[in-house]
Amino acid sequence: MKITVKAKFISLESPLVMGIINLTDDSFYSGSRATDLKSAEDKIVNMLDEGADIIDIGAMSSRSGSKIISPDEEWKRLEPILQMIKTKYNDKIFSLDTVHSEIAKKAVCDFGIDIINDISSGTIDDRMFNTVSELKVPYIIMHMRGKPENMQNLTKYNSLINDIIYFFSEKVRKLNAMGVNDIIIDPGFGFSKTIEQNYNLLNNLDKLSIFELPILVGLSRKTMIWKTLGISPELSLNGTTALNMIALNKFANIIRVHDVKEAKEVVNIYNSLKLNL
Repeated sequence: MKITVKAKFISLESPLVMGIINLTDDSFYSGSRATDLKSAEDKIVNMLDEGADIIDIGAMSSRSGSKIISPDEEWKRLEPILQMIKTKYNDKIFSLDTVHSEIAKKAVCDFGIDIINDISSGTIDDRMFNTVSELKVPYIIMHMRGKPENMQNLTKYNSLINDIIYFFSEKVRKLNAMGVNDIIIDPGFGFSKTIEQNYNLLNNLDKLSIFELPILVGLSRKTMIWKTLGISPELSLNGTTALNMIALNKFANIIRVHDVKEAKEVVNIYNSLKLNL
C-alpha cells in the first residue's frame, strides 16, 4: 500500500507517524497549540527531529462544541506558517487540516502543501471534492456526523461499524468517479461517538481494511482515554501509546499524534513484532 506525495510513492508497509500542530489557542490539548510563528517552527523542528513522517497543520479547533471559523479567519492564522514552511521545509511532507475548499486550493497551489485532511469529508463545503480532484493530492476523509458544535448529539446508529462502512463506501464511490484515488480513511475517533462507541470502533478497526485504502487513526490524548482513566489530556500519553499499538495491530497505517517520539517507538516495536510472526 502507498500514497503519492511530491510525485513520489510513499510506502505504507511500515506505519507512518503524523505529528499535530494546532495554530489555535483553544485546542483540547494545550501541548499541541502554537499561536505564533516561532512556536510553530519550534514544534515543526522538534517533530522532524523526532522522526515525524508527516506534519498536520490546523488553524481551527474541532473539539466538541467548537464552531467552524470563516475562511478569512483561518487564512489569517495559516498564511505566515505556510510561508515559513514553503521557505524552509518544502522538502518535508505537510498536510493541512481544513474543511474549506478555497483554503485547500491556496495552500496546495501557492505553498506546496502535500495532503488535504478534511474532517467533514466534503459535507461542510460541497466544493471540496471538486477541488481535491483538481489538486491531485492525497485526501483524508473522516467519519463525522454534523459539525463539531453538535456532533455529540448525533451518536445514535443502527449499527456503528456498518454505518461507518456505508459512509465511507459512498464517499469513496463519489471520489473515485471524480478521478480521486489517493484516499486515506479516518474513522473519526471522538467525533459523533460515545466513549463506548470509540472502543467498539477500535476493536473493529480491521473491518475498514475492506476498502484496501490507507487507514489513519487519531487517538492521541482523546476523551476515550482520559475520561476512562479519570485523568486529564496532559496525563494521557501512556494510554495513547497503548491504544496506538492496538490500532496498528488492527491494520492502521498512519497514527496521528501529539507526541512523535513515543509514537515512533510504538511503530518500531510493532515492526519488530511483525518480523517475528
